[in-house]
Amino acid sequence: MINPDAIGRTFTGAEITITQSEIDAFCAVLGEKNTSVAPATFSIRISLDQSQAVLTSPEVGVNWDRIVHGDQKFEIHSPLKAGDVVKCDCTLEGYKQMAGNEFVTARSDLYVDGKLAVTNWSTLVVRA
Repeated sequence: MINPDAIGRTFTGAEITITQSEIDAFCAVLGEKNTSVAPATFSIRISLDQSQAVLTSPEVGVNWDRIVHGDQKFEIHSPLKAGDVVKCDCTLEGYKQMAGNEFVTARSDLYVDGKLAVTNWSTLVVRA
């Protein structure tokens, strides 16, 4: 069960550097030919790693093996590109229970050079 005290908290992640090979591989899966910038959905690769680390931490207490994807939304302020050093902060924005399942909404804010580049929201379901 998710620790209700974790809802509303922001967890700061480490910085990572985006490589061209990561963008190329992501674009290849999508069939995208333009690899000069990362596709809009590329940010989930970064934010999902951060969300997993946050949600499975002892202070939050989610069993990642029980997680399924519920919903995703993106707000792009500036595209991500190779060489960007990105810091991802994850805020657990919402929580509810339905039919024995837990629903948690995580907002990930990705910063490049201290400026907000991408915000994405993930609704994740912890199956009963």
